[in-house]
Amino acid sequence: MAKPASVEEYLAGVPAEPRAALEELRRAIRAAVPEATEGIAWQMPAFRAHGRWLVGYAAFRDHCSFFPMSAAVIEDCAADLAGFTTTKGTVHFTREKPLPAALVHRMVRARLSEVTQPRR
Repeated sequence: MAKPASVEEYLAGVPAEPRAALEELRRAIRAAVPEATEGIAWQMPAFRAHGRWLVGYAAFRDHCSFFPMSAAVIEDCAADLAGFTTTKGTVHFTREKPLPAALVHRMVRARLSEVTQPRR
């Protein structure tokens, strides 16, 4: 995929099944942090709040990924993420097995809390 200029351009280049999964995730993120703005970061759709990138998401050949941009958020939600493949910085999901909206909300709000805390 060529470097997208907008979230809509990115999503238009994603096949229907993963695009639907990403759009569900996008709605859940927006509901959790309506004040955030959307853009492209690291060639993927992402949300920005308080001058910092908050979370991102992307489609890959055999899965979609949610990027909380925080290993601590993933670690704190590890029990709820059982059954999903995780790495230090991402959570993999599919259209058939999406991330629950309540879990996305909790993770996004936790990340927002990190972003709004004074840096040490």
